[in-house]
Amino acid sequence: MSNICIIPARGKSKRIKNKNIRKFNDLPMISFAIKAALESNLFEHIVVSTDNNEIIKIAKEFNAEVPFTRPDDLSDDFTDTQSVINHSIGECENLGWNFNFVCCIYPCVPLIKTKDIRNSFDILKSSKDFFVFPISEISSNPLRSLGIKKNGELFSLFPDHEKMRSQDLKKGFFDTGQFYWGHKELWKTTKSIHSNAIGLIIPKWRAIDIDSEDDWIMAELLYNIHEKRGEIGKF
Repeated sequence: MSNICIIPARGKSKRIKNKNIRKFNDLPMISFAIKAALESNLFEHIVVSTDNNEIIKIAKEFNAEVPFTRPDDLSDDFTDTQSVINHSIGECENLGWNFNFVCCIYPCVPLIKTKDIRNSFDILKSSKDFFVFPISEISSNPLRSLGIKKNGELFSLFPDHEKMRSQDLKKGFFDTGQFYWGHKELWKTTKSIHSNAIGLIIPKWRAIDIDSEDDWIMAELLYNIHEKRGEIGKF
């Protein structure tokens, strides 16, 4: 049973310039994803899919492979992850690689844990018809969401649940956007990752999505705090 890891890292980041290779705690951001994949000891190949020469250089410095270049039509703002992964699967098959399972790890995951990658794979091996990825509980229950009218007046988006006690509401979870495990054939055939999945629950502090400068600052603070506590790294 062989596996490959694919890290999709295009060079045209807009919200945070050069996000995938910008220094985070003195290391290129993408290096955290590569190191986590290497430390898991689960992959025969760790591949970075990119259109950018600087990303290629840094990926190779941290011992990832870049055996092909991502085409321009899969490097714009509208390309979905699944299309990128399926292109990479095809390119890896063209190289003659034999593998069963594919893990897509996003490049901006400094709070990722190697043990989550391993634990998710353990779930996957007994649930081959599903994707497995980390999720975390939504802090404020979405059934208590409010809408706002043009005049500023608030209203309940889910009035049937407005008077229910918080403990009686079903919990909501969100995709943390760190990584996705799936069988190679499932990547090729499924239309929705979220509708065919099992979740691995992780703590909220490790579920930050880095899409703005404020997110970046918060992620660095969390990293440094939890690194001192021994809660970041290989275990």
